[in-house]
Amino acid sequence: MPISGTPSRAQLVDHLVRTRIAGDVATPRENNLSHYRQLANGVRNFWFGLELGDRWTDEQDVLAVMAERVGVNDDPEYRYGQDTIDPELTVDALERLAARLRKAAEGRQRVLFATGHPGGLLDVHRATAAALRAAGCEIVVIPDGLQTDEGYVMQFADVAVLEHGATLWHTHSGEPMRAILTGLEREGRPLPDLVVADHGWAGYAGQHGVDSVGYADCNDPALFLAEAEGTLQVVVPLDDHVVSPRHYDPMTAYLLAAANLA
Repeated sequence: MPISGTPSRAQLVDHLVRTRIAGDVATPRENNLSHYRQLANGVRNFWFGLELGDRWTDEQDVLAVMAERVGVNDDPEYRYGQDTIDPELTVDALERLAARLRKAAEGRQRVLFATGHPGGLLDVHRATAAALRAAGCEIVVIPDGLQTDEGYVMQFADVAVLEHGATLWHTHSGEPMRAILTGLEREGRPLPDLVVADHGWAGYAGQHGVDSVGYADCNDPALFLAEAEGTLQVVVPLDDHVVSPRHYDPMTAYLLAAANLA
């Protein structure tokens, strides 16, 4: 049954496991390890707008960070089967994210929202943006006419997204965020005080020196490496595209309540 209102921590942990946002997630172990390997081998699509240099060229180092921050199996010999996200780590990260959102609200900061995973996380970002606006924050409006090689950068329900062929587009690229920040600078407008995002949108913002927080799946290690290095402030581990986007509603309610934004 769906959770009504704001769940307790224990209720949220149970919900995350039942909906496979955390716990035994749908992403198989072999997919996780393949992505860790490709990041370590320097495949840029897996860097998510970050500049990792030669600091993460050992796949086992990447696995160690993911085990610590996400809760995947830490055994390098475990190569096939189910992998996991620790729901306690998810909630811990939500509480750290809530603290940063609370700071934004108290300072009435300028906040930019963006997603490379609109099929899963668009409404999480939209609801958070609405709560911050109600608290007095400025939700950054992106410049008009922005474009990357993949498509047009637009804003939908206060959230920056990539549009391609009249469809909201899934992307790992940091180029859409580069286009936004460059466009703001070109117009003489201040950069955001905070970016709340995922995928390359979050990675590029953090790399550019903007406070950046967001969400990432267990097969997307780049943002967790950036959090470990201090380039991103908070990264919440979760399955970023479960069967129904409504499954994220209790998580969003918990986040906003913890940030005093409910």
